[in-house]
Amino acid sequence: MSIRLLSALAIAASLTACATAPGTPNNSYSFGLWGDMPYKKAGDDSKLPAVLNSINASDIAFSVYDGDIKDGSSKCTDDIYVDALKMFGSMKKPVVYVPGDNEWTDCHRTNNGGFDALERLAHLRKVMFPSAASLGQATLPLEHQGKLGEKYVENTRFSYGPVVFAGINVPGSNNNVIMSAKECTAKSARNAAQCDASNAEYLERDAANIQWLDSTFAKAKAEKAEGVVLVIQADPGFDWPETEETDESELPQFSGYRNFMAAVVKQTESYKGQVLFVHGDTHFFKVDKPLYSPSKLLPNLTRLQTFGSPSLHWVKVGVEPGSAHLFNIQPVIVRQP
Repeated sequence: MSIRLLSALAIAASLTACATAPGTPNNSYSFGLWGDMPYKKAGDDSKLPAVLNSINASDIAFSVYDGDIKDGSSKCTDDIYVDALKMFGSMKKPVVYVPGDNEWTDCHRTNNGGFDALERLAHLRKVMFPSAASLGQATLPLEHQGKLGEKYVENTRFSYGPVVFAGINVPGSNNNVIMSAKECTAKSARNAAQCDASNAEYLERDAANIQWLDSTFAKAKAEKAEGVVLVIQADPGFDWPETEETDESELPQFSGYRNFMAAVVKQTESYKGQVLFVHGDTHFFKVDKPLYSPSKLLPNLTRLQTFGSPSLHWVKVGVEPGSAHLFNIQPVIVRQP
């Protein structure tokens, strides 16, 4: 066999390998979604190994964890972040972590130890993002909005195949908005100055989050991506009750999400591809096409609400390039031993 023919075969083999590599635009793949676990007070510690084993035994390329590494009534001591890193370190495939309210926003509660929530957020930024890559035994390179250890390092982004993924720090408890002096001090160790600082933090982070969202869609358009996956922790108030005329998002307890969700709607309307909006916080699995007015559907937006304690299961999402719906969503029910 001639050297020229050997070279041609080598090039052909190389091209074939590139064409079939996981995550390339022409290939289908799957990823996992999980969060709101383990809650020790719900007895999740004994159930969690089965979930981790299920995810590890699957054929997913990576997973995204949508917040709440602890329950909302336990202390926010340093060990809870260490334990979470151990959990993520047990995962064979890459894990992208998105913060939840239980690990920073709610740490002011007396039953959480009465911590300064903003100090806990700063601590989270330093320890939960030890490098620019994802967590897990195998890793993915991530783009971060901020430098390591600094503001907005937790806002991440990466492309995989024909999809752009973004994790954004939009937590429960109304996105860290404090509505009144009574709310400030109820079951809380906060003082007025800390509440003012929290509201200032919200305004700054909300603007940064919207900037990250806008640049994510700009990246998707530039790459001609078929889809965008947005992952936050909070349930931002999607629902129009079937028997009432009240828009849930207009209720006071959802006021901290309005600017961000308005930006999601605006960007989705101008995007030709599919948008999968993922969140946790409510702890039961749900997939729908949420209305953004009583009579109008946002056709290319799908909301996926993940499982959470005490229902310790996960969601597998298949990506089918070139298909009309792009995302194939499958709840994975984990049987406990």
